[in-house]
Amino acid sequence: MRASLLSLAQRRALFERLKAGNPAPTTELHYRTAFELLVAVMLSAQATDKSVNKATARLFAVASTPQAILDLGPGRLKGYIKTIGLYNTKAANILKTCGLLLERHGGEVPSTRAELEALPGVGRKTANVILNTAFGEPTIAVDTHIFRVANRTGLAPGRTVLEVENNLLKAVPLPYRRDAHHWLILHGRYTCVARRPRCGSCVIYDLCAYPDKLDE
Repeated sequence: MRASLLSLAQRRALFERLKAGNPAPTTELHYRTAFELLVAVMLSAQATDKSVNKATARLFAVASTPQAILDLGPGRLKGYIKTIGLYNTKAANILKTCGLLLERHGGEVPSTRAELEALPGVGRKTANVILNTAFGEPTIAVDTHIFRVANRTGLAPGRTVLEVENNLLKAVPLPYRRDAHHWLILHGRYTCVARRPRCGSCVIYDLCAYPDKLDE
């Protein structure tokens, strides 16, 4: 399978249009520090950003560092995040991660993939988000929205998340690579939605290789 069904000129035009509509894209998760972002991303698995932001607004008001969250203990931490799915598992992973951050990294979030993925509850996708959003690296975290957009548009088709990620890194022109993650996830969240894509209001309609476009 080709890395992209779109030509280089089409790919450049695609990202130039997304950039024109949102010159400085970022995550919709609310955070102030790399640690708060890490916790928010860990909580966001199988949960909406809105539900995570509601929970972290309360949590970060009382505990916004690894030591402060450890001081809460399992019971109090769960009290702040119990509205989020899988909160028991997420609480356990967050507490273990806080302990390792203090033990190995002086309480700071590490900036390498290997160190991030060594933290409990942090997989490749979460590591990519942290590397990109907190540290400005040109990584692309592939979630369900980006997987759909990459395949549907023909930008970077692939059968697996890792294949799509690798194809995106080949397909996205370098000047757009740092912000590509946010542009694509927002496009998938609000325009190229799963059931009935809003093709009629899509800024990349003519560049998209999707054969079943909707005109309304």
